[in-house]
Amino acid sequence: MKNFLTDYLAYILFKALGPLIRSLPLSFSFALGRRLGDALYYFDPKHKAMAYANIKRAFGTGLTSGYLSCLTRDFYRTFGQSIIEVFLIPIIDRNYIEQYITIEGEERVLNALKKGKGAILMAVHAGSWELSNIITANLGFPFSMFIREQGPARLNQLLNNYRKAKGCRIISREGGLREVITALNNNEAVGMTVDQGGSSGIMVDFFGRSASMPKGAVKLALRYNAALIPIFFKRIGGPKIKVWAGEEIALSRSQNEDEDIKANLQRVVAIFERFISDNPKEYLWTYKIWKRSQMSSILIISDGKAGHLHQSEAAGMLAQRVLAEKKIKAEIKEVEAVFKNKASRFILGFCILFFGKYSCQGCLSCLKNSLTPNSYGKISSASPDIIITAGSSLAGLNLLLSRENLSKSITVMRPSYFGIKRFNLVIAPRHDRLKKRKNLVITDASLNLIDEGSLARASKTLALKKSLKEDGFYIGLLIGGDSKGFRLSLSQVSIVIEELKKLSEELDAQLLITTSRRTSERIGLAIKNGLSGYSRLKLMVIANEDNIPDAMAGILGLSSIIVSTPESISMISEAVNSKKYVFIFNAPGLSLKHKSFLNYLSKKGYIHISESAGLAGRIKDIWQEKPLLPALKDNDLVKEYLNRIL
Repeated sequence: MKNFLTDYLAYILFKALGPLIRSLPLSFSFALGRRLGDALYYFDPKHKAMAYANIKRAFGTGLTSGYLSCLTRDFYRTFGQSIIEVFLIPIIDRNYIEQYITIEGEERVLNALKKGKGAILMAVHAGSWELSNIITANLGFPFSMFIREQGPARLNQLLNNYRKAKGCRIISREGGLREVITALNNNEAVGMTVDQGGSSGIMVDFFGRSASMPKGAVKLALRYNAALIPIFFKRIGGPKIKVWAGEEIALSRSQNEDEDIKANLQRVVAIFERFISDNPKEYLWTYKIWKRSQMSSILIISDGKAGHLHQSEAAGMLAQRVLAEKKIKAEIKEVEAVFKNKASRFILGFCILFFGKYSCQGCLSCLKNSLTPNSYGKISSASPDIIITAGSSLAGLNLLLSRENLSKSITVMRPSYFGIKRFNLVIAPRHDRLKKRKNLVITDASLNLIDEGSLARASKTLALKKSLKEDGFYIGLLIGGDSKGFRLSLSQVSIVIEELKKLSEELDAQLLITTSRRTSERIGLAIKNGLSGYSRLKLMVIANEDNIPDAMAGILGLSSIIVSTPESISMISEAVNSKKYVFIFNAPGLSLKHKSFLNYLSKKGYIHISESAGLAGRIKDIWQEKPLLPALKDNDLVKEYLNRIL
């Protein structure tokens, strides 16, 4: 019923406005069209946002958001005039064409028809495409327009009647292929579009990424030896339009028709791409050009914190895998958001609280004022399909940029005061205690890059570099450092070292130790003193002195037993993901949220918590029992949610 009413009202409106617009002076009508374009620009935010994002993806590198907004507005003004031309179709005749339409290259079509195989006149949805069939039908040779029936049925039929009255023959795509072949066999010209391929199109490169384009024109030309000629339309000003025919395309042929179709279609699309690049305001930008693209881009924005970056990278890796399963190749780019100062970070977040869904697109002045010039340049010029951040400080920036580019927004951890529902996906650990939502995935631990593949690679690399046996029996010790409210004590570290020395003797194991960049100099010195000359110590990495890339991953891969300090959620999560027996020694100063995290993992059997004194006995008991290790399923759960939005 709703579609019926929309169809009927559109039909009545068009019938009522048509005579009025046709009675106005042309100069006034086209001025009205420009104002109509302005109105659509301001009051059709959804399609304007799509047009802006598409233009940015096509031309955005090096262009300011203000300039991209100007291009978008110019497109809308041209589009508004094209709408007015639809109302004028009943009064367009040869006199109108001679007065307002400049035609060049007509002889190329006539020469092609002399070959007797017909001609396919190709165009894209650019310029006055609604007038293209009227203009071409009045050039003195038989012409048919191959179209897809769309829109309200009554209005569509009315427009087709207008076209037919002006000498244009309409062939519907719904069952009209035979008519097209008949027209070509009769040495007639047929107009066909070579953009907007939809689900039946094939993928070719369009402005640097694959897009679906219809193969019909090229396929017919190859099969029936019809001439293939590109046609271009450009508005010079008001009703004045320039139309020209390009050179006939010499089709390449081989023994593989599918490859020939794709190769020749790519050449055709490249020709129109150059035209669009020179005349961006002419193209119809308001549809999802790259909806079915086999290429995607992921932008990870870092706040400079290694733990947050690792979680973002893990989310990016999982998104990349999900897209790969859909046969989409995703490229990941990382950039750091560097704020001018703490105040600018706060002000940006405060401002973003009040912007609407599309209100800041094309502006970015608040972002420019908040970030350093170098950081702003890298972030603002990107046009990603997916934006990933971690931590509350970048949640607002994620929202701003996802609206700017119409990207999918993924944030890891609680997004502060911005609210969950504004993001496409929020990935938060259980200890954040967030209420369930459709776009919220709750993980047991923090996301990380540890999996069987990464562990195998890292352990092999570390073993070769440090002459370690890959099949050795190792106990790995992960030492973190001080954090908010927590201070790692010298006495506790000393006790743990002595416990592990005792344990390694009892189990005939060897020790692998790494500190983090957060480990204080005093703790690092205590570790070195406590293990100086100890024969079972096979590796000690003091990160602030001589760090080894992926040392921790290598230790996780080589070790059978992992011992860790309790303060780092990310470090513990990585240890758990290694599927080894993980032991955490207790220490004072942990927050309630942190304790909740540890207690939950302990309850589920992912980790074992012990006091420092007695650690060796606790580990030995567990090692002898060898209870079944539960598998952490966070990554599988996140992939499931990613599948829903990508």
